[in-house]
Amino acid sequence: MNSSTNISVDDGSYEKLLSYLMGLDQYQLEEFKLCLQCPQLLPENFQKIPWANLKAVNPTNLLCLLNEYFPERQLWEVTLRIFEKMNLTSLCEEVRAKMNVPRRIYREKMKAKILVMWDHIPWPEDHIYLRNVTEQEHEELKSLLYPNRIGAQPQTIVLEGRAGVGKTTLAMKVMLHWAEGFLFQHRFSYVFYISCHKVEEMEDITFADLLSQDWPESQAPIEEFMCHPERLLFIIDGFEEITLPSKWDNSPPYTDWYQKLPVARILLHLLKKELVPTATLLITTRDYRGGDLKKLLLNPWFVLISGFTEGDREEYFIRYFGDQNKAKKILHWIRRNETLFHSCSAPLVCWTVCSCLRRQIGRNPHFQLSTQTTTSLYAYFFSSLFTTAEVSLSDQNWPEQWRALCSLAAEGMWFSNFTFAKEVIEHRRLEVPLIDSLFRLNILQKVSGCEDCITFTHQSFQVFFGAMFYVLGGTEGSFGGPTKHQEMRVLLNDALADTNFYWNQMALFFFGLLKRDITRELEDTLHCKMSPRIMDELLEWAEELDKFDPVSIRFEFLQFFQCLYETQEENFVRQILNHLLEADLNIFGHLQLRVSSFCLKLCQRLSKLRLSVSGPISHTELTFDLETLETRLVDSKIRQWQGICSVFCNGNMRELDLSNSELNASSMKKLCYELRNPRCKLQKLTCKSITPVRILKELVLVLYGNDKLTHLNLSSNNLGVTVSLMIFRTLRHSACNLKYLCLEKCNLSAASCQNLALLLTSTQRLTRLCLGFNQLQEDCVTLLCSSLTHPECELERLVLWFCQLGAPSCRHLSDALLQNKSLTHLNLRKNNLGDEGVKVLCEALSRPDCNLQNLDLSDCSFTTEGCGELANALKHNHNVQILDIGKNDVQDDGVKRLCEVLKHSNCALNTVGLEKCNLTPACCQPLSSVLRSCKSLVNLNLLGNDLGPDGVNMLWKSLRKSTCKLRKLGLEKHLYDIVKGELEELQEKGSFLRIKCKWDFNDPEDKWWW
Repeated sequence: MNSSTNISVDDGSYEKLLSYLMGLDQYQLEEFKLCLQCPQLLPENFQKIPWANLKAVNPTNLLCLLNEYFPERQLWEVTLRIFEKMNLTSLCEEVRAKMNVPRRIYREKMKAKILVMWDHIPWPEDHIYLRNVTEQEHEELKSLLYPNRIGAQPQTIVLEGRAGVGKTTLAMKVMLHWAEGFLFQHRFSYVFYISCHKVEEMEDITFADLLSQDWPESQAPIEEFMCHPERLLFIIDGFEEITLPSKWDNSPPYTDWYQKLPVARILLHLLKKELVPTATLLITTRDYRGGDLKKLLLNPWFVLISGFTEGDREEYFIRYFGDQNKAKKILHWIRRNETLFHSCSAPLVCWTVCSCLRRQIGRNPHFQLSTQTTTSLYAYFFSSLFTTAEVSLSDQNWPEQWRALCSLAAEGMWFSNFTFAKEVIEHRRLEVPLIDSLFRLNILQKVSGCEDCITFTHQSFQVFFGAMFYVLGGTEGSFGGPTKHQEMRVLLNDALADTNFYWNQMALFFFGLLKRDITRELEDTLHCKMSPRIMDELLEWAEELDKFDPVSIRFEFLQFFQCLYETQEENFVRQILNHLLEADLNIFGHLQLRVSSFCLKLCQRLSKLRLSVSGPISHTELTFDLETLETRLVDSKIRQWQGICSVFCNGNMRELDLSNSELNASSMKKLCYELRNPRCKLQKLTCKSITPVRILKELVLVLYGNDKLTHLNLSSNNLGVTVSLMIFRTLRHSACNLKYLCLEKCNLSAASCQNLALLLTSTQRLTRLCLGFNQLQEDCVTLLCSSLTHPECELERLVLWFCQLGAPSCRHLSDALLQNKSLTHLNLRKNNLGDEGVKVLCEALSRPDCNLQNLDLSDCSFTTEGCGELANALKHNHNVQILDIGKNDVQDDGVKRLCEVLKHSNCALNTVGLEKCNLTPACCQPLSSVLRSCKSLVNLNLLGNDLGPDGVNMLWKSLRKSTCKLRKLGLEKHLYDIVKGELEELQEKGSFLRIKCKWDFNDPEDKWWW
């Protein structure tokens, strides 16, 4: 054993040490004194005892001298090191044994404490415990504190997970196995277990006293802890129960172990590594508090504790039901409800589901598992418990007692409080008979280590009763202030705009409790009374759905649909969804498919839908009868897909986005048949990144049969020759009415371009074509430009951004512009045209009869020279209204040339883009002159240019004049801040001018024309 091991001593230690010294012979005593002069055997930075003081002392005086120079702990450490140096083996063993007595007593006490806590966890009688202390479990525990197999190990480990998945159990086992001597013996001398729900009730204390609370009898060796902090492990269990002090991030550092503070503040400084920087922390927390911890901790290592694995869940069900065949088939059904199956990773939820199903099957031989929802399982579970429970409460007391219990649960959810003190229970006037019965039925349990405190046996129980509070009668809220109706609205708005599992679950239970048969069951068995107005109140809340923008206000549509599905009340759901105008859904499993089908077929006013399907819709699936255990094939998924597709014929659907979907041919064909239905009014269809691409061939059904479809976006699909040929042929058909076609990033081949060129000459309907991010190069551009010159071509807008075009392509484009009279918008952004290419384009642009109105030449690698060519051309052409030449090296001289054009009275330019054009304050004088006099310019983008304060102030002199017509100016934030105050004053006087620090081309307002 290393002699520097952290140690402490018990009472009578000096007498024992004196006996060791007196037992040395004359030569050994002399060697002992000489060793006291050796720096390697003494504490760091220790001042040696003068040899004159040591030379002639006897053992008694030597001990007195040592006592003057060394604290008690160091005295024993130094003695042990010297005995080791002198090879006095038997004395070393005696010293070590003597020094380890207090630590051994501490271990024994902590072992007893943990075992008592373990014994006081009231598991249900028929709960099945799957885990035992095994060598494998030791390895799992070691991996928590030694996640890196080699090298440095993290000093802060966070065990994160949902309620009931075993975080506290793991933390307790770490403490127990250390106390038993099985684990971490060489890494940690002391391990401290701090329960956050317990310390919340404690008065102000010092850190030293906090560590001494579990110390046996004598005072804890604080000095030893401080000298060897790297040998300490702090287990902080239940971080979510800590109430963080306000402004905790600005709190001053705290390093004094003997200063009294609130315990929460002490833990805060412990977590921030201010108190014991080199100690190891093992923290448990529920998943929703992980964000708060990340702000506090230094280099934390997060470990997700997921609870039961799929194998564990299967083993649990088999052992619970005792019938492997039945258990597996029940699990097959539960897997289809991904939320419930995932919740079963918590052992107590597993027990709840198993217990409920066994009771239901026993009570009703014809019990239909397929009709059950998560809410119905929980509701029937509690209902069955109280059917046979004997509770000495009068009938008139029941409703008020349930209201009190549910109010307690709801308030706890609002304030993240899961432990309730005796005075809180008394304040709610919960009566002893009900509390006792809830204990017996394992709905409530006492909190270990916190006298008179109670908690719900699992947080899902608290969530259920919290949700139930909002469907019970009464108007008073759960915590005073807002009414119950107001609380309900906030709950739903928050739950449906958040991914917090517990709020989502509470909203799910709330809607599920509206199901009529559940309401009747609970009223009959629990003797409670539900609110007769709850559905009317929900309909009032739903009226807001058609007033908000789901893009700007985050809204979890799938969570909302799952909540509505939980009610199983179609008429009610139809009324709710009557206010929904658009939806955004990602279907990635059975549950999402089922709830989406249920809700979408009831959406009568839905006009816009984004639908992403992550897996193919299979033709059939396996199902079974629980009573006979017979299996059969059904086409439920196909029926559910049909339910989803039925929304396209609601008469209001105008836009459908299927991007990032994975579909098979049959499901795509079904969708297309619905889209060609005469009742379908769809106008815009987006199919970006579809897997597999070949299913896009089914779109010919829609293009032939739906004359209302005008927009088609097939971007980000590698169309290939076969698919593109089929689609382009269909587009030429007289029955097709498509006007807008977007084929960005489709890897179009020469053959595809030939068919596309043919399309432009064979139909006058197509007016907008986007071919960006395709390697078209010269050959394809030649074909396209040849079609543009055809008299039958009516194309108005053409996008060719990032198509690897060069100056030679501009000759074909220029010729097309000279002959084509319909093209008004041309986007050539991010092509290497250079000054030469721009010059060629300007040959056509300079013609007064060129009808181009919008030209995007941003990032086209031209300079001041090219800008000069554009300026000369625009002097003769007064049709161009929008010009973007951003990200080109036009510099101040180029802008000055452009300003000459803008000053002309016939100039039609209303939008000019000059982002990142290497402009300086020198360009602000001509721009300022333009702003004062130009009647057409309303949008100017100067972002990414170093105009400087002087340049901005020069611009501002013109911007504030009444003659300035500018409405939107793009300017860097630090430059905007210079004039922000004056702009606000100007806006108060009625000015419409806005300054934007970001020009977002995904924003319809900034996306100028496509």
